[in-house]
Amino acid sequence: QVQLVESGGGLVQDGASLRLSCAASRSTFDGHAMAWLRQAPGTERSFVAAIDWSGGNVYYGDSVQDRFTIARDNAKNSLYLHMKKLRPEDTAVYYCAAYKTEYPSDEALYTWGQGTLVTVSS
Repeated sequence: QVQLVESGGGLVQDGASLRLSCAASRSTFDGHAMAWLRQAPGTERSFVAAIDWSGGNVYYGDSVQDRFTIARDNAKNSLYLHMKKLRPEDTAVYYCAAYKTEYPSDEALYTWGQGTLVTVSS
């Protein structure tokens, strides 16, 4: 059963830090690359960060490079996104997503959770 449940969103001020978590079912998580996506009001869902099945390779979107860190705990079937130096333009619903494969690729992204809202006030 596919299950991805995000948590940790909230309202923070410009420059603050926040950590998002995603609890996944074992079948969805184990051996699969994972990602965080986000969708701001009036925009399409976009890529934030991805991590391969082992955690050895990570990938970031240009706008979050050097501010966000993606991590996974394979023993807990959990995915994290550590966000620092948050900006108002980071305001969005953040989604935990899974790939069908061990390594991320656009065509292998196949499911995501309900999302958690992050609001950054100026």
